[in-house]
Amino acid sequence: MRVSSDPQPSEILVDVADRQRLLRIDAAWLGRVVRRALAREGVERAEICILLVNDRRMAGLHQRWLGLPGPTDVITFDLAAGEPGPGLRGDIAVSTETARRVSRELGWQTRYEVAYCVVHGLLHLAGYDDGRPADRRAMRARERTLMAAAGLPRPPRSRRTKP
Repeated sequence: MRVSSDPQPSEILVDVADRQRLLRIDAAWLGRVVRRALAREGVERAEICILLVNDRRMAGLHQRWLGLPGPTDVITFDLAAGEPGPGLRGDIAVSTETARRVSRELGWQTRYEVAYCVVHGLLHLAGYDDGRPADRRAMRARERTLMAAAGLPRPPRSRRTKP
C-alpha cells in the first residue's frame, strides 16, 4: 500500500507491506513517522518500503540474508548502495511479534516499538552503524532526536537492549 499522507508534494515515497496479523498498524501514521524522521535527518528524497512480519517470517529473512538463526526485531536492506545521487532507497523489515514482546518488557506501546525499529532502520540507510560502542551511543542519541521529531516518546532503552 502506498502511503501519501502529506498534502504537499514530496519526493519521499513510503510503502507499508503488512504481512502479519498480530498487530494493527496504521500505514498512514507509519508513513508520517518516516517522513518526519527523514525531514529531521535532512533527507529530501527517499523510497522506503516497510515490511511488517511475524517472527517466523523474520527468522526466514534473518537466516536467508544474514545467515543467522531465529528472529530479530529489524533488518534493513540498503537498495541504493553504490548508486549515484542523493536520497535513500531501502527496505526495512520489522517483526511485530518481537516488537510486542520488547514493548511489554520495556513498558511502552507496541506501535512505538515498531516506530522505533523503523527509525533505527532509517538511520542504517542514512549511514549510521551501531557495531562499536561509540557508534552505538551516537546512533541511540540520533534515534531519540528522530523519535521526538516524529512526535513520539523517548525510547526506554537500557544498555543491554537493542536494536
